[in-house]
Amino acid sequence: MRDYLKDLVEHTHDLSYIDLIKITGDDKSIGIVGVAEDLSVILDGKFKNPHPDFIGTFGMPNLNKLKILLNLPEYKENAKLKLTKKATGEPDGIEFENATGDFRNTYRFMTANVVNDKLPTPKFKGATWHIEFEPTVAAIQRLRMQAQANAEEPNFQARTENGDLKFFFGDHSTHAGNFVFHSGVNGQLKRAWSWPATQFMAIMALTGDKTIRISDDGAAKITVDSGVAVYNYILPAQSK
Repeated sequence: MRDYLKDLVEHTHDLSYIDLIKITGDDKSIGIVGVAEDLSVILDGKFKNPHPDFIGTFGMPNLNKLKILLNLPEYKENAKLKLTKKATGEPDGIEFENATGDFRNTYRFMTANVVNDKLPTPKFKGATWHIEFEPTVAAIQRLRMQAQANAEEPNFQARTENGDLKFFFGDHSTHAGNFVFHSGVNGQLKRAWSWPATQFMAIMALTGDKTIRISDDGAAKITVDSGVAVYNYILPAQSK
């Protein structure tokens, strides 16, 4: 369970804009849903292999607390993590106990009714992805440099030119910068949609294999395969 929890925390809380997720699962599939507070990112993920401790529907709030517990020195080695359940069988939380049994904590889940009210399953109708590719480490580093050089710009634009996918910061009336993020893409982007730079880069910094898909209809999807789970981050286009 510990590996699953650490993977969840890294790919949600560590982005700095998701602090509540909903788990919905059975013995065949475990789904993960999360939404940024400003609705800039929608998370729709799934464990690659279902884990019996995550069966049911429940919320995981205050992910910062969960991260702290997972990283306490008392729970680093030979700790016992136990899923607790209510009398109804509904998942209730996780009990942490150190190797000697003299240091304990409890992390409580949010009930299904409460989390369904606070975090309804997002309705994403899907999109036609006009661009699809796997970003390189060098491209991600160049994105960080351009974002640093144009820190006053919260968004960037993505356009295709002569088969290259280019990212643009600013415009002719401001300080500006642009660069080729990926060469030789198939498909075209004809509309000047904007994307949130901070959120995009935070996803790029996550551990795992990444695939980027962009629709000319105003949506982008970044898929991160961590080995434990596959996380799909959907970014609606932003107004400049």
